[in-house]
Amino acid sequence: MPIHMADLGSDAFEQENTLNLLANEQQQLEEIRDALERIRLGTFGQCEECDVAILKARLKEIPYARFCVACARKQEQRS
Repeated sequence: MPIHMADLGSDAFEQENTLNLLANEQQQLEEIRDALERIRLGTFGQCEECDVAILKARLKEIPYARFCVACARKQEQRS
């Protein structure tokens, strides 16, 4: 158990950072599971918003992408 107040702050930051990383990993795993389901259904690589094909370059960078670039931007603006 740290004694100095600064150490307590550092420990709290580290713990919060670790929890955020775990949450991000959990979200990414869910996206991957969803992408595997889209493969099974035959809809993988198709934008869920506008039904156009997602560019292969985008899928190469984000294999679990659900939206084309244009629709992903719209989704970000809504958030």
